[in-house]
Amino acid sequence: MPQLTLESTIYTMDQLSVMPKPQVAMAGRSNVGKSSLINCLAGRRKLAKISSSPGKTRSLNFYGVSPGEFYLVDLPGYGYARCSKKEREKWRLLIAAYMEANSYLKAVVALFDCRLTPQMLDIELARYVTAMGVGLIPVLTKADKCKQRDRAKIQKQWQELLDLAKPPMCVSSKTGMNRDRLWTLLGAAAGVHFEVEAMK
Repeated sequence: MPQLTLESTIYTMDQLSVMPKPQVAMAGRSNVGKSSLINCLAGRRKLAKISSSPGKTRSLNFYGVSPGEFYLVDLPGYGYARCSKKEREKWRLLIAAYMEANSYLKAVVALFDCRLTPQMLDIELARYVTAMGVGLIPVLTKADKCKQRDRAKIQKQWQELLDLAKPPMCVSSKTGMNRDRLWTLLGAAAGVHFEVEAMK
């Protein structure tokens, strides 16, 4: 399985610098389970910090992927964090500064809660990424908390809403559902082909 190593943490725009490797960003609501999914991908429980209070990711976190030589970039969550409007605006500007005109950004994994019908903030994220011409990889988290028929229903809703050729992938950080399939998608987006033995 590919390994993740935290290589850079960016809090302010003046800390942004060119990271000359392909990048795949992960974005989603503050309580969508982004940190848990990163830990699941890494096979390590404490790589990304998890808190009982959503919205603790307040920086751009660059995780080096090996093998593969690309970055998985953890973006601050949105829509829930208990902080001032000034702080949320600072995050928004930081994310925009990172994403716009970034030739190394190959795709954005948009994480949506499998238990919820499509929310406006999530729809706006998908449209924002698409409008920038960056690849969009929609993924439904917390799939272990939904029955199969409910997962199929929300997958169909998102597929129709985003006009996708295939329904979004369902994942679970708790059970590891589709972890290897997600790694395959991440690698493909970054232009990397993972060998089968690396995925075991």
